[in-house]
Amino acid sequence: MDKGLLNITDINGDGLVQLAEIVIGGDIVVLATPEIAKLPYVISGLVAAGGLAAALSTADGLLLTIANALSHDVYYKMINPQASTKTRLTVAKLLLLVVALAAASVAAQKPADILFLVSAAFSLAAAGFFPALTLGIFWKRANKWGATLGMAAGLGTTFYYMCITQPWLRSLFGVKGSIADNTWWDINPISAGIFGVPVGFIVIIVVSMLTPAPDKETQDLVDHVRYPVLEGDIDTKAT
Repeated sequence: MDKGLLNITDINGDGLVQLAEIVIGGDIVVLATPEIAKLPYVISGLVAAGGLAAALSTADGLLLTIANALSHDVYYKMINPQASTKTRLTVAKLLLLVVALAAASVAAQKPADILFLVSAAFSLAAAGFFPALTLGIFWKRANKWGATLGMAAGLGTTFYYMCITQPWLRSLFGVKGSIADNTWWDINPISAGIFGVPVGFIVIIVVSMLTPAPDKETQDLVDHVRYPVLEGDIDTKAT
C-alpha cells in the first residue's frame, strides 16, 4: 500500500498507536467524507469516478495535442512533406502510443506530488508558448528565429530553475548545495514560469530585431489573425 495514503509511525517507540502517529492522505479523506457524513456509498463512487474522469480528460487532450503536433509540425512539415493523409494519421497514432508510454514511465517514478507536476507543466507551457503567441499576433516584426530561440530560452530558464530547486530533479541531475542557496527571491519551483516568460519575451524581441523582418505575406497573415473580417481577406488554407 502507498504510505502516502495511510501510514502509522511509532514516534515515541511505546508500541501504542496515538493520534499524532497516524498520517492519512488527502485522497482517502476525500473518498471517506461521504461515508463520514453518512451518505450513500454511491456518492463515494461518484467522487472517485469524477476524479478519474477529470484526470483522463486532461491527459487524453494533452496526449492528442502532443502527438498531432509532432506528426504535423515535425514529421509532415520537416521530414516528409509528401506524406499522404493515411501515413500522417498512422504516424500520429504511433507517436500517441510513444508519448503515452513515456508519460507513464515518468509518472511511475513518482517524482513529485500531482500538484507540482500539473503546475510545472503549466509553467513550462507558459514560458514556451505565451511570449511567442503574444508577440506573434500583436507584433508584426517578430520572426521565426526570434520565436524559436525565445521558446527555447523560456523553456530552458524554467526547466533550469526547476532542476536546481526541486528535490527529485536535483537528485536526478546531481545538483549540489542546499535548495535555499539556489532559490531566486524565495520563488518555489512550482512557479518557475515567472522567470521563463520574461526571458522568452526579451529573447524574441532582441533576436527579431537582429534578424530580417518577416515577408509581407506573413505580416498579412498576422493582420488576418487579428482582424479576420478585413476587406480583401487572404487565403489561410493550410497555414
